[in-house]
Amino acid sequence: MPTYEYECPKCGCRLEKFEPITAEPNAKCPECGAKCKRLIGAGAGIIFKGSGFYTTDYRSDSYKKAAERDKEPAPAASSGGKSSDKKK
Repeated sequence: MPTYEYECPKCGCRLEKFEPITAEPNAKCPECGAKCKRLIGAGAGIIFKGSGFYTTDYRSDSYKKAAERDKEPAPAASSGGKSSDKKK
């Protein structure tokens, strides 16, 4: 069930209500008791991570190769036993 946001037209109080999609908007203000107006929400963001999505499974070969390079850890730099930052 989604969470809807309501605003009171009289006092400006805002509240959230957890209710089914099929429910009629009928929230009352907890401060003044007036009927609140349901606000339009922006919705949730979607992140396409992992397999099973067009953007990750059916892209071009060059895209897949670049994605694999991004996953690989960077090679560790070896100092060869010498360090120029040693204190004397």
